[in-house]
Amino acid sequence: MKEIGVLVVEDEPVAADAHVAYVGRVRGFAVRGMALDGASAIRLLRESSSGIDLVLLDMYLPDMHGLDVVRAMRTAGHRADVIAVTSARDLEVVRAAVSMGIVQYLLKPFIFAALREKLERYAAYRQQLAGDVAISQHEVDRVLATLRGSDSGSLPKGMSRESLDAVVLVLRPAGESLSATEVAGAVGSSRVTARRYLEYLADSALVVRKSRYGSTGRPEVEYRWVDR
Repeated sequence: MKEIGVLVVEDEPVAADAHVAYVGRVRGFAVRGMALDGASAIRLLRESSSGIDLVLLDMYLPDMHGLDVVRAMRTAGHRADVIAVTSARDLEVVRAAVSMGIVQYLLKPFIFAALREKLERYAAYRQQLAGDVAISQHEVDRVLATLRGSDSGSLPKGMSRESLDAVVLVLRPAGESLSATEVAGAVGSSRVTARRYLEYLADSALVVRKSRYGSTGRPEVEYRWVDR
């Protein structure tokens, strides 16, 4: 089976480089381009001569919404599949993504294992579509089910999606920097636990760190959600 060509669309350069590196580690996939905004993504798709089979697409781009990129793709007749790789948790966005045929949805932050699982399932899905005709309803169901599966590898060991979401729900709408102590108090966890999740978000380029200097003692690290 030929390599699956991938376009990475992500406005945060550090995250974009990480996604490119991740894709390069998955057998059967090759990065064909990287775009930091919607206009560049549309241009690369137009110039690709069908070398791009899959787009890893952020929803929050500086010049347009990711869904507008998908609309432009389809209007231009480009049939590349799309996996949303984004921090967008708005269910309206999820619903719109599904209605526009986005095949998978991967929430940031994530680790390599989570993206690898999505890509491997996508590759299996494409391989099962290699034939011309589905011989039964069961076969159709099996092909579609290939894209779905557990996300057990999406977080490091000992971390839960529920606890991560609780930290995000405190920090994201705060509009200011918060320390691990302040986040811990808001979510009802220990400072050490809150700090672990905050560091994970920072390593995923969703949060920025800076030192808060008080009148005495060592400076305390505080965290602020990156405005997108």
